[in-house]
Amino acid sequence: MTNVVSISLKAAMEGLATEVDTAFDQLLTLPGDLRDRLYAAMRHAAIGGGKRIRPLLVRAAANLYHVDPAASLRAGLAVECVHVYSLIHDDLPCMDDDDMRRGKPTVHKLYDEATAVLAGDSLHALAFEILAEPEWNPDPFVRAELTAELARASGPAGMAGGQVMDIEAETETFDLSTTTRMQQLKTGALIGFCLEAGGILGKVPPEGRRPLRGFARDIGLAFQIADDLLDVEGEAANTGKAVGKDAEAGKATFIGLVGVDRAKQQAQMLVDQAIGQLASFGAEADLLRAIARYVISRDR
Repeated sequence: MTNVVSISLKAAMEGLATEVDTAFDQLLTLPGDLRDRLYAAMRHAAIGGGKRIRPLLVRAAANLYHVDPAASLRAGLAVECVHVYSLIHDDLPCMDDDDMRRGKPTVHKLYDEATAVLAGDSLHALAFEILAEPEWNPDPFVRAELTAELARASGPAGMAGGQVMDIEAETETFDLSTTTRMQQLKTGALIGFCLEAGGILGKVPPEGRRPLRGFARDIGLAFQIADDLLDVEGEAANTGKAVGKDAEAGKATFIGLVGVDRAKQQAQMLVDQAIGQLASFGAEADLLRAIARYVISRDR
């Protein structure tokens, strides 16, 4: 894979990363009391590093409907809170036992396991606090639907359900269908929320969001295949975390089931399919199209 990023996509990514870091800096100000260690751990995990793909997907989907960027940032922060909390917990010794994340020591290594658990719990709670506050969006129906969708995407019907399947995959033999289902939950559910959130913010009825769901489904699987490829072919200096751990743990991956070449072909097909889902949109969908192409060209 080659890291091909258009100038416009790079500018969008860097700009949104700055917005996200600035918002987290404000949200996670040290209180100056005995909770400072907890806040410092949350800041370590949430600020700096990472691709911010999920907030960018929220922004790109919301742009289709001319949503206020401040509103899409808010929803993007919520999903990024959930994503970062999941990474903190995923890195724990009881899960993947990783020492590095985003080029930095993992939270439990820099602090301790108890602090890492609480930091993850706190970011999970912060996600829903961010969505629930009425100041950023006066429409209670929009806030309620976003909250319900993020809860669904985060729990046993989404990310957490996929994560437990991932643990089972270390001792069970998964076929391609089961592996695909695991990845649709583990990775795809949160990506699905990002696209859905853009439609919700744009007050598009559920039946009008079908193209967004199709895009999310295809790009979520392509994203995971790209991650599997990076674990096989990537370099730790670029990925910011250890590579080769999936095979070492005996985890079910697309690569292990179909091989590198077919996995690359499948990822490209999914990206083309995702872009096809946006056929009814014009130039306003160009950022989504660029993200789709980037998903399988990245080196981290």
